Amino acid sequence: MTILIFRLTAIFLATCLFWSNPSHSASENLYKFVDENGVLHLSNFVSDKRYRPMFPKKKVLKKVGGRTKARIYKIIERASYLFAIDSALIKAVVKAESDFNPYAVSYSGARGLMQLMPETAADLKVSNPFDPTQNIFGGVRHLKKLLKLFDGDLKLSLAAYNAGRSSVLKYGGIPPYKQTEEYVVKVMHYFNQYKKISKRKRS
Repeated sequence: MTILIFRLTAIFLATCLFWSNPSHSASENLYKFVDENGVLHLSNFVSDKRYRPMFPKKKVLKKVGGRTKARIYKIIERASYLFAIDSALIKAVVKAESDFNPYAVSYSGARGLMQLMPETAADLKVSNPFDPTQNIFGGVRHLKKLLKLFDGDLKLSLAAYNAGRSSVLKYGGIPPYKQTEEYVVKVMHYFNQYKKISKRKRS
């Protein structure tokens, strides 16, 4: 039997408000996700990327042109040099997170090229997550910290980037979350692709 975990008692009142008035702003702040044990989590704030709106709206993204992508590549190269992280890895994370769209916003509230959650952006001193330079430098700084925390283990660091370091520490490895498992596989795939492209350019 599925167990319901209500992180805030106010969630019930907020849900009632939605059904009584679907246009009420409370409906915009209700999130849910089902964990690996079949437990449904409900909240009116996002503390985990797995949360999705109970009443999702269609995302609207601006089109990204070739010049924008070329600029993003240059920023990635600078971040790669500054933080000593392979540019192919940074590109892979950006590709998986936002497909190189600096205006991307996820249903959980993550923003920009490297999909920084508001709390993470604040910790990284990123004042404008939609600014490519701020977002990439902040995201790469965060990734660098995770790589250091997990002794250079790339897969664990990527899992922590997606699900949070507390989840990786809790399970002592990649958390058994389908989204996180798929995310790690996806980024590693892109990473290998970008490394091959880089190698061909050098030869």
